[in-house]
Amino acid sequence: DKVLIASPRPRLGIVASGLAAFAVLEALDSLGIDPELAANLGITVLKIGMPHPIDELSLRQFCDGLEEVLVVEEKRRIIELAVKDVLYVLPETRRPRVVGRCNEIGKEILSGVGQLGPDAVAIAIAGRIQSFHNSAKMQARLVFLEGKASERRARSALSVVRTPFFCSGCPHNTSTRVPDGSRAHGGVGCHFMATNMARDNVTHPQMGGEGATWIGMSSFVATDHVFQNLGDGTYFHSGLLALRACIAAGVNITYKILYNDAVAMTGGQPVDGTIDPAAITRQVHAEGVRRVAVVTDDLEKYKNPVGLAPGTEVHHRRALDTVQKAFRQHPGVSVIVYDQTCAAEKRRRRKRGTFPDPPRRVFINERVCEGCGDCSAKSNCLSVVPAETSFGRKRRIDQSSCNKDYSCRDGFCPSFVSVVGGNVRRVASSQEVPRHLQLLPEPERPNLSAKRSYNILVTGIGGTGVVTISAMITMAAHLEGQACQAIDQFGMAQKGGAVTSHIRLASETSVIKAVYLDAGAADLVLGCDALVAASDLALQSVSSDRSQLIINTHEAITGHFTRSPDLKYPREDLNQRLLGAAGARRLTFLDATAIATRLMGDGIATNMFMLGYAYQQGLVPVSSIGIERAIELNEIAVESNIETFRWGRRAAVDLKTVTAVAHGESSSSAQQPETLNELIDARANDLTLYQDVGYAARYRRLVERACQAEGALAGGFAGFGSAVARYGYKLMAYKDEYEVARLYSDGDFMKRVSQAFEGSFRLEVYLAPPLFARRDPYTGLPEKRAYGSWMLRVMKTLAQLRWLRGTAFDPFGYTSERRAERQRIIDYETIVDELSRELHHDNHALATEIASLPDGIRGYGHIKQQHLDEVDRVRADLLSHWRQDEKKAVAV
Repeated sequence: DKVLIASPRPRLGIVASGLAAFAVLEALDSLGIDPELAANLGITVLKIGMPHPIDELSLRQFCDGLEEVLVVEEKRRIIELAVKDVLYVLPETRRPRVVGRCNEIGKEILSGVGQLGPDAVAIAIAGRIQSFHNSAKMQARLVFLEGKASERRARSALSVVRTPFFCSGCPHNTSTRVPDGSRAHGGVGCHFMATNMARDNVTHPQMGGEGATWIGMSSFVATDHVFQNLGDGTYFHSGLLALRACIAAGVNITYKILYNDAVAMTGGQPVDGTIDPAAITRQVHAEGVRRVAVVTDDLEKYKNPVGLAPGTEVHHRRALDTVQKAFRQHPGVSVIVYDQTCAAEKRRRRKRGTFPDPPRRVFINERVCEGCGDCSAKSNCLSVVPAETSFGRKRRIDQSSCNKDYSCRDGFCPSFVSVVGGNVRRVASSQEVPRHLQLLPEPERPNLSAKRSYNILVTGIGGTGVVTISAMITMAAHLEGQACQAIDQFGMAQKGGAVTSHIRLASETSVIKAVYLDAGAADLVLGCDALVAASDLALQSVSSDRSQLIINTHEAITGHFTRSPDLKYPREDLNQRLLGAAGARRLTFLDATAIATRLMGDGIATNMFMLGYAYQQGLVPVSSIGIERAIELNEIAVESNIETFRWGRRAAVDLKTVTAVAHGESSSSAQQPETLNELIDARANDLTLYQDVGYAARYRRLVERACQAEGALAGGFAGFGSAVARYGYKLMAYKDEYEVARLYSDGDFMKRVSQAFEGSFRLEVYLAPPLFARRDPYTGLPEKRAYGSWMLRVMKTLAQLRWLRGTAFDPFGYTSERRAERQRIIDYETIVDELSRELHHDNHALATEIASLPDGIRGYGHIKQQHLDEVDRVRADLLSHWRQDEKKAVAV
């Protein structure tokens, strides 16, 4: 035990241990009470070295004769109860009053839930000392804390929050699925996150108890069978015992033993012991399991099934649903070993050169993409990201985070291609640094004070290098002889969740007390992810009088997007939160991800780019030499990280030039037309290319009728005409074989591929031609196949034959799908004419809603039909409502 603050005339003793003791010191400092003033006021602080068993003699000597003891501790009241027990034997005249979790009347003053930071401790201490001490600084701090609390209460909740999710290409994206009508129980490991993904995975036991809960539950529920997820590490550690218990109990359960070849949740450590899928099959067979299967993403590994238990089935992962349906009918215990290496571990091993790295990347033709989200539904992958275009929301592959799982290609859509060979284009490797940015001036850096630390909060996404930035800053400070401390908050957030790093730098070690930043303490907020930077926890550290914020505007999706393809990123809400907390003068927005990815060929460069930008702005109190030396000592991608850091510095000097270097002649999707006339002209021009001038004229007449009716019958209102312009085009430009061929062969697609990749490469296109596609043996649906680059030449010829569309010579036009698409255009024209005739101010909103319904028609084949069925149902309801209202209007 150690007395941190001693007093000659002590009256209030504060007892704490570990981080809570440093929170006490930080809290006193924030209230304007330094150690000297505390001693004069009679405040003394004891830091407990060992909470249990506690040093009773030391504690009794410290507390003897005090008026009051305040115990500050997180979670369970171990120290508080020990203090009360130790002091119980003291005479009443020498026994102090003891408060901790609650005060003397039973009101809670320190929470037992979550982290106990300096702010909560400051409020508690102020409440105990106000009877004998008050000051302007203490009152100002309490007012500030109440103001921050009021701000937090006033803010509306964000529609999207960043929560942990499976990595891109994670085996659990597939392995934790269950057939309709079944459910699975969760367990210890990354796969536990499936319980939050609306895929019928529920509950979780202690480690090694996976399946044991079903023994007690099975006799009292109607469900006859469950699946039980069990990680390979947990299986070897103790999970086999629960499996044995299920065999002995005779319950109906299928264990899915998820063999991913690493203890992935805690950083990719190897599984203890010698274990492999074949050994698992033999072991469970020896325990009495008679129905065993191995499901894998690589059947080549099992061409020679030596070592598998007798009768073990081997299937590709595409057959998982079929296998599970069969196994759930099997009485007793059955086992499916799902064999696929952890995606994060694949990435690590590929960097070390110890795991195959296929020279193949997936790319999406955004014009062909319909934005249906089937690729996300099939893959559950965060590397399938939204792409906002002038034709609506499409999909794009984030090449930086993609772990080459390729399951997104299973989405029923002809927009997917494989780029075989070549590399992601890295602009910085081929561009010379502009002359005026070759020698960078050193910024005027903050001076570290002997009285106050300089505080940095870094916010970002797990797995993107947030902790690395913290390590580089603190190592640079250490190399330069500065005091530094940092604490990283991530836990399971390393799997795509919110990560924050709290960094304190000072000239002397004694200046730094609690590392966790208290309210308004941040001098710099490096917002590598805006969603985390705008969270309540991050904004608590922001002060409009002190903090400078640099925010990355990149809209990084969350796991919610895989289930909600139309999910909107809350950009405006984030901006308002940040502006409200810091003010416009202290806020800088920067699209760091777009620039860094183009320059360096990898989005992982974003955070280092942000650090360079902040450094050159004079917001980081360590030298560039120190930071670059820290990068060298880290020994990971040294040249790339140093170059990225320097590009960030250059961006701070001349952002316009650096942006131009990064993007060059590349162009994103076509710009959004700004006016209705521009929209109509753009869509008519596209329909001319789609079919001919006459077809475009038909479109113009449709839109003109709607706009004229809106102007004449609902003057002053807008929306109906633009809805017809957008969605009339969407129906008329339905993507048949000719249009898909045109969008591959018009030159724009190859231009985009060349902008994204460099080197020598070839393309493969994934198609399921309606006249030739085979049926998938597991699903019965048309099966996509890979076609070589020669298919692009075929497409060029097919696109030139688009004049056949809808004629008697159209070989594709006789299918029910194509006939329905042509009829749908006629139906839409009829409905628009009906809406236009009866339009008025009162029904304008309903007319616009009906005219916008084609927005919900997305996808190809059976996916499109699912959307059509839903749109038809809604359309029937809305038209019924429309016609009833018009009958009432006529009757009146």
